[in-house]
Amino acid sequence: MTVSALTRPGERDRLIVKLSEIDWVFVLVISLIAGAGALMLFSAGGSSWSPWAGNHVMRFGICLVLMLTLAVIDIRVWRAVAYPVYIVGLLLLVAVELVGDTRLGAQRWLSIGSFSFQPSEVMKLGIVLALARLYHGASAKQARLSWWLLIPAAMIALPVLLVAHQPDLGTAMLIALTGGAIVVLAGLSWKIIAGAILGVAAIIPPFVMFVMHDYQRQRVLTFLDPESDPSGSGYHILQSMIALGSGGLLGKGYGFGSQSQLNYLPEKQTDFIFAALAEEFGFVGCISVLILYAAAIFMALRMAYLSHSHFGRLAAAGVTATFTLYVIINGAMVMGLAPVVGVPMPMLSYGGTVMLTVMIGFGLVQSVRVHRYAEVTSGKGSLV
Repeated sequence: MTVSALTRPGERDRLIVKLSEIDWVFVLVISLIAGAGALMLFSAGGSSWSPWAGNHVMRFGICLVLMLTLAVIDIRVWRAVAYPVYIVGLLLLVAVELVGDTRLGAQRWLSIGSFSFQPSEVMKLGIVLALARLYHGASAKQARLSWWLLIPAAMIALPVLLVAHQPDLGTAMLIALTGGAIVVLAGLSWKIIAGAILGVAAIIPPFVMFVMHDYQRQRVLTFLDPESDPSGSGYHILQSMIALGSGGLLGKGYGFGSQSQLNYLPEKQTDFIFAALAEEFGFVGCISVLILYAAAIFMALRMAYLSHSHFGRLAAAGVTATFTLYVIINGAMVMGLAPVVGVPMPMLSYGGTVMLTVMIGFGLVQSVRVHRYAEVTSGKGSLV
């Protein structure tokens, strides 16, 4: 009888070694963030595990097991699937254009039976993997300043345009900024970076006035002057700022946030959960959670830095960039420093799709750490 590879002593020993290489402090930090999210969702749900807190804990448990499973997968396997994941993501985005479900005026979902999902989430990981693989085989000159840069530019532009057309400006912005971060980290010339910044600054006004949908344009105008329509388009930002300010230094106490408990704060379980946290735990609670986020970002970047392969460094850094952008954009949004674009606070907000995307990304980051000494070839060589 053939013995399963999973039961062979050598295979078991190798699996144990890989598990020991996982950054368990990082696992603890993201678990604490998810725990803080469960705490706030329990409060937002009226001191009840339903409808949000119980599902949040269950989803995190499942995603944590998935992350640890992905962590032991060889980094060369991640490289091998990089382009296929990107291509599948593009095809799914095209499918959304053709047969996608429309909800709340946006065509963003694909449905298979009773299961529905947003293909744009696939592209958040796909763009990281594809660009990391592309730059792994590129020369320093190509990455710095050459016509070759049109290739990564096109790879970023295609999904950004498809997602923006859905319309989903928040996700399109995340994909564009993540792709841009990888291109910069790969060694892009500062001349191009400066030119791109100036170009974007010049494009923003006509883009807002002539390209954006009416409701998107209204969000930008409301961000500039939320008090112009306090009971309409400015309601979200004003209520969030009231919740943030009323928490003071130590907050009103767990379960005693008037803005969230009395339902003045919109989307308190998703986009504005950080405002609910500020109201109940104050400045100290906000800083404590932000320190956890900063620790997670620092440790993820350190794992990227330790990788001996260019693919591993860029892939882990790209995932970390996406996670960082989530935190910055959501934090700026709830403080009234950015328009409301529907970007949640990762691990803290309620939502299974974003949590799944983030945890798969962290599985890739942990895989980069576990296999940091692996030799990743630039060609079509074997995975072994």
